[in-house]
Amino acid sequence: QERQQVHPLSFPYPPAQPMIRARGLAVRPVVRTFSTEAEAVAPAAKPVLQRRPSANFAQLSRTDGAIGFPNVNARYVPDEHSHLTAPATQNTVVGTASDSHWDPLGSWSEAQIREAAEKNVMLTWGATGPVKDLPIFTHGEGVHLFDQAGNKYLDWTSQAVCTNFGYTVPEAVTQAMVKQMETLPYMYGGMGMVEVRARLANLLSEICPADISGFLFPCGGAEANEAAVRIARRFTGKTKIMTQYRSYHGGSASTLGATGDFRRWFAEAGSSGFVKIFNPQPLGFSWGSTDETATRRSLQALEEQIQMEGPNTIAAIMLETIVGANGALVPPAGYLEGIRALCDKYKILLILDEVMVGFGRTGELFAFQHFPGVVPDILTSAKGLSAGLAPIAMVGLRQHLKEWFHTNALGWGATYQAHPVSMACAYECIKHLVDNDFPSKAKALQPVMVEELQELVDKHRCVKQARAIGLFGCLDLQRRHGRLVQRLEEASPEAVRELRLALRSNGLLALFRPPLLHCAPPLVITEEELRDGFRRLSKALEVMDRKIWG
Repeated sequence: QERQQVHPLSFPYPPAQPMIRARGLAVRPVVRTFSTEAEAVAPAAKPVLQRRPSANFAQLSRTDGAIGFPNVNARYVPDEHSHLTAPATQNTVVGTASDSHWDPLGSWSEAQIREAAEKNVMLTWGATGPVKDLPIFTHGEGVHLFDQAGNKYLDWTSQAVCTNFGYTVPEAVTQAMVKQMETLPYMYGGMGMVEVRARLANLLSEICPADISGFLFPCGGAEANEAAVRIARRFTGKTKIMTQYRSYHGGSASTLGATGDFRRWFAEAGSSGFVKIFNPQPLGFSWGSTDETATRRSLQALEEQIQMEGPNTIAAIMLETIVGANGALVPPAGYLEGIRALCDKYKILLILDEVMVGFGRTGELFAFQHFPGVVPDILTSAKGLSAGLAPIAMVGLRQHLKEWFHTNALGWGATYQAHPVSMACAYECIKHLVDNDFPSKAKALQPVMVEELQELVDKHRCVKQARAIGLFGCLDLQRRHGRLVQRLEEASPEAVRELRLALRSNGLLALFRPPLLHCAPPLVITEEELRDGFRRLSKALEVMDRKIWG
């Protein structure tokens, strides 16, 4: 007896069998004939699916659908987007500038300035509301500033630790900038060379320690540190950058990611590859009661962290040589030397951020010169490079990095990198610094800084402790029970607000980021002016003492 069994997915097809469609495939059943009952009930062999001839696919996929099935595999019909609503009517006509803009600078009244500021000016980092209360300054002379009402202020912190020459601009600097403006005010860095660029790079190579010999000139410290991170990653092929919690490296997305203090919270979600380490001066615990113990333990912890992260994943350790905005933190003896040794041991680059302390601030041309044997692979600096007179920074590379990038793309650039006018300013500023030996002047005034800061700690209950190196110092302010008067990210209590007013009423303009009150006057300050500034500061601190302790 013979039976027939149909296998829908068996191939090849007997030509006489009809098509069967299953799961989008067109197949024909095949009829198999069995000679015995036993053979009919035996398990069938596994069907084998073979490719269809292209002619059959052409019948299946067609603009007007499969043959006989017009709604299957037809040309895809999209679901059209809804009609867009035209934007609301806006005034896109260029406005008319008021005639007052053609009045000479200095002719607007206080009311005009404050009205324009409140309507149109925005502040950075914090809320903009206080813009209406900022003092309006008109001019400066030496280490002093003058407001519109004629009040005189001692610049106690070189504003943001950058006006190193004060406000009497060296004539050579003015002339160089004007001449560059009149001859060639701009040149894109990759399209041509200007003399001042070659001169500035060459001068820096001559005065920088060791073999720091290749230079870039970004617009500011953040750009410089951004470039340094990029360079380290390009050179090593590794990604991670280790930075300290108590640090600040700039306001761009990457440099805020590198930053350790609270400001990184504004942009941390957009950054990756940054690993934080504890400073040898942590806020809430201690590595030990002596420099030796703190250095040993903090370096041991760092080495273990390097091992756990994987040395082959770490491109660089980036540190501020002397931590700046987070409190003028002078590292304990041996710490930076240990960092350099760890970098050498694990083939990690060392980036030293001297945006704030470079060019004489600490009593040496560069702060890393205080630490025997320590030379960074990449050095950044900015503020002192032009004494705040023009926006410019520097990135210095040691010779082996410079040589590598001679045949490998740097991978970083900016429109205003190596701006001729800014370089003309920096070139003359460095020569002025060298001619007048400002690092030695800062070193000579260091004993006065230490003596006066000690007196403030002894005299005022609101002063917890102080630090200083060269003309770079800072006070930590406290409330009852020895607690910091506030943390950097917190809203200011009334005692802090009153101290701000007291500083102004005593004629001090200071970078005050509670609980940190910085002391970093221009490098041109005299001993008499420096002691006068400390007397003014002491009077202001009396206000905080009374507010907290009565």
